[in-house]
Amino acid sequence: MKRREFSLSAATAVAVSSLSLPALAQSTAPKEGKDYIKLGKPVAPDAPAGKVEVIEFFWYSCGHCHTFEPVLNTWLKTVPANVVVRRVPVAFNASFVPAQKLYYALEGLGKIEPLHARVFRAIHVERQKLAKEEDIMAWAAKQPELDVAKFKEMYNSFSVAGQVRRATQLQEAYGVEGTPSMGVAGRYYTDGTHAGSMQAVLQVVNHLVGLSAKG
Repeated sequence: MKRREFSLSAATAVAVSSLSLPALAQSTAPKEGKDYIKLGKPVAPDAPAGKVEVIEFFWYSCGHCHTFEPVLNTWLKTVPANVVVRRVPVAFNASFVPAQKLYYALEGLGKIEPLHARVFRAIHVERQKLAKEEDIMAWAAKQPELDVAKFKEMYNSFSVAGQVRRATQLQEAYGVEGTPSMGVAGRYYTDGTHAGSMQAVLQVVNHLVGLSAKG
């Protein structure tokens, strides 16, 4: 989605999902300024010392994020033990905030699995509108894994509000231009525009994880 739109075809998704981490290695090393950006001002990672933090910036209503999700999940099974991967929902304007709160409410209740994927399906396959709080609450009420009263309490909590603020800070610090995109170790940013495709993004992330682990 814009700010810039990144393309990931269904064929690319299938191709990437069949690759292991070693198979994603590029024949030539990714280049700074072309395949990725090194941040002018590093961001303090939230990962523990000795771990490399990788962030996926996403938006539930982004069709490319929906397509990328199973690809990312396959890749997640291959990452080294020293890598911590987390998702950060973006907000390019105030209308995105309900979706940010939806993600963090699910996370706060320990319901990311299986409901994160179900949100994508509801929006992009079932064509449900989940952009406003009332629509989100109606959807939540239909999910057997959720107590809607507890969900609403979490959705409107100070904890979720704080996470939304932190997400916006990270988005701005990394200079996120669109979704899906990736940040690595508080020092690097890449996306489909820089790397050329979302398949290449994962190749670049692998490279940057290696750089970051070396210090």
